[in-house]
Amino acid sequence: MKSLMQQALGTDWEKLPPALQAHYRSGNTTDTGHMDIDYPWLMQPLLSVLRVFGALVHRSGKQVHTVVKKSVVDDRQYWRRSITYPDGKVICFNSFWVSAGQGQVIEFVNPVLGLQMAPYVTGSELHYRGVRFVAKLGSLLLPIPEWLVLGHTTIVEVAIDETHFAMDFRLTHPLLGEVFRYAGRFEAASSESS
Repeated sequence: MKSLMQQALGTDWEKLPPALQAHYRSGNTTDTGHMDIDYPWLMQPLLSVLRVFGALVHRSGKQVHTVVKKSVVDDRQYWRRSITYPDGKVICFNSFWVSAGQGQVIEFVNPVLGLQMAPYVTGSELHYRGVRFVAKLGSLLLPIPEWLVLGHTTIVEVAIDETHFAMDFRLTHPLLGEVFRYAGRFEAASSESS
């Protein structure tokens, strides 16, 4: 069975190095690594509110231990992130991904709110371009312009070797500049049976 990313990228999937293919393969997988999480202090109240709805992470940190467990149920890929700070505090950031058709995916942080993204390959790097935020109300998918919320999303993922990759996620608002970033290095070598 092809993974959501294989479906979205089509033949460009073959351009991805092994570490990125392992990161997005179908079935149950676990990525382990460390992330830097950063945002302007003025964003703290908004991030704290968004956290109530399951969006993003509302605590900054350097080299924060992170485990990402992924599983597939029907047409959804579930991402369960456990972010453990040096003081022992753990923040869980869970989401699920679905196909949006036309080479795009939507990551939902709860049953209503999601981010529609268009992944593409440049050289051997995987890039994402934010398309829009969405609100799912029953069978309706209502668009929310990026500028109205947190701004434009970009993600870049680069293989470091056969099993490790680096990722960089940024939200940049047209008026406020960069409002959120997390970046880190992960090992995508461990997996569980499907």
